[in-house]
Amino acid sequence: MRPFGFLLLVVLTGAPASGKENPPIVHRIPLPPKPDFSALEWLAGTWKGRTIEQSPPGEISLAVAFDLDKRLMVFRGQLSLSATTTLPATKETWLGVLNADRSGTEFVLRLFSDTGFVTRYGVTLDGGEISFSPEGGEQPPPGWLFRRQIQRTGSNELIETVQVAPPGKPFFGYYSAKLTRNPPQ
Repeated sequence: MRPFGFLLLVVLTGAPASGKENPPIVHRIPLPPKPDFSALEWLAGTWKGRTIEQSPPGEISLAVAFDLDKRLMVFRGQLSLSATTTLPATKETWLGVLNADRSGTEFVLRLFSDTGFVTRYGVTLDGGEISFSPEGGEQPPPGWLFRRQIQRTGSNELIETVQVAPPGKPFFGYYSAKLTRNPPQ
């Protein structure tokens, strides 16, 4: 058989017998539902403040924004505390990513610090109060636990409280700060 005849035979046998083409197959990956951040929307914005009461003197800033088509909330924080007789001076910058857990009904915050620690918090909502409870993480401070609470005290005001537990010890009050929302620019 000549090469041309073989090529024609291959082309003819490869063509559909009915003359109709099969429709293209469309592959779709189902997307998870978007989280319901309605109870947290009030927190979006830029906040600044100072420590209060029996806390080390210091300044706190917090910026919270939605990202990725409102599938995440991104937290950016800075903390600067003066030394006390029992605590060294602290400067920390951190970034947190809050999203729904696998069930879609609860939230998780993963916090990345410039100290190198990566911690995970379970999030509990109760009206104008948000609690962040430690759940480990990829690189948590060895043996140390931190829990945070944000309490809405006004439309443009909140109190952030952080408690710390050294290895094998109970929690103590690390600091509390009163923050006010910066007006949008």
